[in-house]
Amino acid sequence: MSKIIIPLSDRANAHFLGTRFMARPLRQQLENALDEHRNVTIDFSTTSVTQSFIDELMGTLILKNGPDLINRLTFKECSTDVKEIIRLVIGKRVKDYNTSHQH
Repeated sequence: MSKIIIPLSDRANAHFLGTRFMARPLRQQLENALDEHRNVTIDFSTTSVTQSFIDELMGTLILKNGPDLINRLTFKECSTDVKEIIRLVIGKRVKDYNTSHQH
């Protein structure tokens, strides 16, 4: 299994990805990439995102597959704001996953 890079700028309108709707096809691409490759890099070069976008892109996958999924992702060229959004979404969704899977 190899590594693949998914550049978000290919899908960004004016370098901005803001809605859950915009994230859905990218989430499918990410899911497919994770099925085929051990590690996936998400490239945020020249792209701004919202918390809703990141939650739809990654939060949904964490809830579905568990927090170990995060260990297979790398984030490239993130602004400080994007890093904080990713941190918030991952923290929330890992907590949600753990709460729903308590014995």
